[in-house]
Amino acid sequence: MAFRTIFALFLLTAASAASAQELNQANTAWILTSTALVLFMTIPGLSLFYAGLVRTKNVLSVLMQCFSITCVASIVWLLVGYSLAFTDGGAANAFIGGTSQFFFAGIMEDTLAGDIPESVFAMFQMTFAIITPALIVGAFAERMKFSAMLIFTVIWLVLVYAPICHWVWGGGWLGQMGLLDFAGGTVVHITAGVGALVAALVIGNRNGFPTQPMAPHNLTMCVTGAGMLWVGWFGFNAGSALAANGDAGMAMLVTHISAAAGSLAWMTMEWIRFGKPSVLGIVTGMVAGLGTITPASGFVGPGGALIIGISAGVICYLATQAIKQKLKIDDSLDVFPVHGVGGILGTFMVGIFASNQLGVFSGQGDGASMGSQVVIQLIGIGSTFIYTAIVTFIILKIIDAMVGLRVDADTETQGLDINLHNERGYNDI
Repeated sequence: MAFRTIFALFLLTAASAASAQELNQANTAWILTSTALVLFMTIPGLSLFYAGLVRTKNVLSVLMQCFSITCVASIVWLLVGYSLAFTDGGAANAFIGGTSQFFFAGIMEDTLAGDIPESVFAMFQMTFAIITPALIVGAFAERMKFSAMLIFTVIWLVLVYAPICHWVWGGGWLGQMGLLDFAGGTVVHITAGVGALVAALVIGNRNGFPTQPMAPHNLTMCVTGAGMLWVGWFGFNAGSALAANGDAGMAMLVTHISAAAGSLAWMTMEWIRFGKPSVLGIVTGMVAGLGTITPASGFVGPGGALIIGISAGVICYLATQAIKQKLKIDDSLDVFPVHGVGGILGTFMVGIFASNQLGVFSGQGDGASMGSQVVIQLIGIGSTFIYTAIVTFIILKIIDAMVGLRVDADTETQGLDINLHNERGYNDI
């Protein structure tokens, strides 16, 4: 069973024992640092990565969306999200948490979660809740109303993210089953990827897609954001050990290996097909490698991470080509083929490489047989995919009926920056 699931169950069943533990300053310092790193992934990392990928007339809209999601998700997590994800839900605990910690009730300066302050644990988990809906921005970039995006973020966090987070890490049914998801293959990447795919389908393609060129307007900005994502991801994965120990060290190592391997694999695929490697390709491969190793980062060794990273670069690249070129789905910034497919692939492959019987490719699973673990992983993938798809579709349809999802054609043509925010990213244009 994943470390964080065990940890969450511990919080639910042994609060008095936790309060009796002593504060571990080393672990606290590391999780404080990891929290800052994960927030750094969203602003400025993801913000700049996405902003560089859109056209000039929409650069501010993407930055605004990522920044405002950071604010909105933080308040939702404070009000209800943390409690629904990580507290005991009573008779419904297999599916959703309770209301006992709405408004962070009971979290004081001396309240411990294990051997770190519960305030630090709650804030660390808040940064995951922030980046997950921010990832979805890439699917509807350049055409969604700002008001609709804000409403969607609030409802989606409550109805999709919080329940699935509880299923996996908060004592829910997937965690009890033994699903291995160290840092968010299901909770973050599959939910964001599937949510993005549904959003792209419901909102529809951008005007002119796929016949008109819609190239990134600033690859320098994109690469800068990608580099920040790479560094911030160490907090995402290694921080999920919730301790400054060997598990965190190994998670950091395999995260880096997978990112490097994913970059080179994606670059090679493009080099073979087009005759030249691209900057956009190598940074996208890095993100694919990072997303794919995320669920496995606490359970696999360096050898397994190498295979996972290479697989991510190849399979996510092929998925990107299939989604846009064959299926003609305008997932603007490739959220589903990179994060969704990467999360699915990584969640599946951890069932294989967590085995301690693969020689140099062995990992550090909890002793379950490879076959039974793979079945559990597939159940986690399927249930997360189906639930996210259905609930996201319903949410989008309700919002569309309330305020409308998409800007009008003139606004889309002129750009969201000037029409929705009365500003331009580049005033000399």
